Amino acid sequence: MNYRIPFNRPCFAGAEQQHIIEALASGKISGDGLFSRKCHELLERELGAAKVLLTTSCTHALEMAALLLRLEPGQEVVVPSFTFVSSVNAFILRGAKPVFADIRPDTLNLDENALEGLLTPATRAVVAVHYAGVGCEMDRILELTAPRGAALVEDNAHGLFGTYKGRPLGSFGALATQSFHETKNFTCGEGGALVVNDAELAARAEIIREKGTNRSSFFRGEVDKYTWVDLGSSYLPSEVLAAFLYAQLEQRERIQAKRRAIWERYQAGLADWAASNGVRLPSIPEHCGQSYHMFHMLMPSLESRQRLIGELKAKSILAVFHYVPLHLSPMGRSFGGRPGQCPVAEDLSDRLLRLPFYNDLDEASQDEVIEAVASFRP
Repeated sequence: MNYRIPFNRPCFAGAEQQHIIEALASGKISGDGLFSRKCHELLERELGAAKVLLTTSCTHALEMAALLLRLEPGQEVVVPSFTFVSSVNAFILRGAKPVFADIRPDTLNLDENALEGLLTPATRAVVAVHYAGVGCEMDRILELTAPRGAALVEDNAHGLFGTYKGRPLGSFGALATQSFHETKNFTCGEGGALVVNDAELAARAEIIREKGTNRSSFFRGEVDKYTWVDLGSSYLPSEVLAAFLYAQLEQRERIQAKRRAIWERYQAGLADWAASNGVRLPSIPEHCGQSYHMFHMLMPSLESRQRLIGELKAKSILAVFHYVPLHLSPMGRSFGGRPGQCPVAEDLSDRLLRLPFYNDLDEASQDEVIEAVASFRP
């Protein structure tokens, strides 16, 4: 079904076609050309990272993180149950055991108050997912992980250019990952990046990304030939994708300003309706600078959420729910997941609804969404 107002629509920033033509004219369209370097340099500067490497997806960036951590079978990785499957799959592929954590009822992020009870001598890593681009409570998470030698990995798929206490999301963990999927603030259709904050991991990250070879060192003239030196795979996106992405990143301030305006218009337009109908709008702590990735609501019940989705659909407006808790999935249950294990995630997953949100959502269309939602009675 084609909706008049879709949930998401990929949007151009302006120079995508021009940059793609430049990439094609350069004679090099495989990875790590001019536009890849431009993206790397921009993100390293903005995030203060030791190294940033574009990847073919955020999933692949997470897989690289698992390889860099030298995960061994039986080691444990703590991950919030309310997240996308890639947050856990990458580590299971290396033989790790997932430990599912519940989420906070306000931000829907990893509940730092429950984290201490989940850490064991077998814990190798903790994955902090910044849901909706709102920062997890990083001070407490680092306070718990650092003394135990557990690596912190930030899944920052939603949060590029968001902040926690003024510091960029993606700059706290030894490693962080970004997504440039078409549903994200900045996109190249399919893409991602690995952010390396621990400088000691930077050289190996480059090798893993180049199929386990020292090929990059060879092209810099550091070795006289390149060869297989480590585990790895092919994680480089093409220059065509990097060119498209760079056009988006160049316009980051304009894109973020547009998304902020959309988010604030939803907040203002729905505040009275929500307060009168037992609906909760997003909760943003004062010390968190969000990325304006999405606008979600928590309905009073599963039944009311499904009715609202149906009523919006009848008006050709697409609103959607989000994750099914990982611990309740068939695969999650095979790792010991059980009902009641993460009660907050189980409750909120059934009630969460996301409204249409994309860079070029115009005011008339957004007003139509707001009017349709405000006419609904749970």
